[in-house]
Amino acid sequence: MPRKQTVRRARADLRAGKSPTTAAGEFVREEIEHVREGKHGARSTKQAIAIGLSKARRAGVPLKPPAEGTSRRTRKRAARDYEVGQGKRRPRRTSSRRRRAATRALRREGTGAASRQALSRHAKTTARRRRARASKRARRTRRA
Repeated sequence: MPRKQTVRRARADLRAGKSPTTAAGEFVREEIEHVREGKHGARSTKQAIAIGLSKARRAGVPLKPPAEGTSRRTRKRAARDYEVGQGKRRPRRTSSRRRRAATRALRREGTGAASRQALSRHAKTTARRRRARASKRARRTRRA
């Protein structure tokens, strides 16, 4: 459950005309804080970010599910979260057994995924990938 303050900040971002990804950043920041303070862990930085994005979608941030290139399971889950946030689907309560299992699994993970080094490494690799895609796209348009 995200803090009221996080939801308030995200709504303010959206009202200010910022993009949904910026508003979702508030939820990601909160999730990184949770991992850092040991509320639970995360296997990787990517997982911590994914949890934050999922919470953002469920809270009503109009963040579209990812396109092709991610696993089908992830896309379906994101689509469901998006529909719940937009009021097109009733939120289902996760069974207590599953919820407990997920929480316990996250608690067993380490907190290194939210360290400054891990976040920096993730940002660098993501930026590198983004640059490579952009240059590939530019080469393709030049050829045409």
